[in-house]
Amino acid sequence: MKVTLICVGKVKEKFYRDAIKEYEKRLGAYIKLNTIEINDEKVKVENPSEIAIAMDKEGKNILSKIKDNQYVITLEILGKNLSSEDFAEKINNLMLSGNSDVVLVIGGSYGLSDEVKKRGNYALSFSKMTFPHQMMRVILLEQVYRAYRIITGASYHK
Repeated sequence: MKVTLICVGKVKEKFYRDAIKEYEKRLGAYIKLNTIEINDEKVKVENPSEIAIAMDKEGKNILSKIKDNQYVITLEILGKNLSSEDFAEKINNLMLSGNSDVVLVIGGSYGLSDEVKKRGNYALSFSKMTFPHQMMRVILLEQVYRAYRIITGASYHK
């Protein structure tokens, strides 16, 4: 399976980068992982119109990286909450149904544009809470790794 992770913003903190590298290494046994970082758009004045402009630019950049045949999972606060087992089942069902090219999208500090949400095939939520995108990247990669451990019956998942 090929998984592309599209993230808005760069990871600056070393401890996050180290954790990301660890999960990327672990995932290498299961998937081909490609990570694309999109620049986050700066907002000079935090008002709704400036935020909308920034989200639109980020959205266009995200969409330019997604191919028509890819299955897109967006991370959204209002998405569906799944247990680790349910997420593993979702990933396994995608593989079994021929969706072997999956894109996972993590938005920036203002979320995802409506256009990106519309392009998504599935909206996933880890919580109604807001997390820093760097931390969410680690959490998502860990859950993808956990999903493959569940799928293969390995002992990692307890």
